[in-house]
This record gives sequence, structure tokens and C-alpha cells, in this order.
Amino acid sequence: MGKYIKKYTFSLFARPSFREGFGRIFDFHSNLNKYNASRSPKQADVKALSLDWQAVGQDLRLALDEIGV
Repeated sequence: MGKYIKKYTFSLFARPSFREGFGRIFDFHSNLNKYNASRSPKQADVKALSLDWQAVGQDLRLALDEIGV
């Protein structure tokens, strides 16, 4: 189930590599901060809402598989 949480929850945040993470130790002015940008706030909202509903659907699938439906 952990892989689904990462897929849906952290899509708007960039995940740095080990080297980038290590470099952030010395990034006192936040020059290395990156986010997965969208063209507009509306597009970001649509993407986030879509991923929320995909997560809900995945949770329902897992629950139904668990009870054997």
C-alpha cells in the first residue's frame, strides 16, 4: 500500500536525488527548492483533485479485494 501513497500524495512535490538531498544541507538560501509546477493554479487544482479521486478508487479496490468482492 505504501507505493500508492507515494504515487498520489507527493505528485506536486519534487523528490530530490541523494546528491541533491545532501546538497540541501548547505543550501542556506533555499536555491535548490523545486516543485512540480503547473501552468496555472486551476491546472494544479484539477491535477490534485484527480489524484485524490484516483487514491479513493485505489483504496476502494484494495478494500473490495480484501473482502473478496
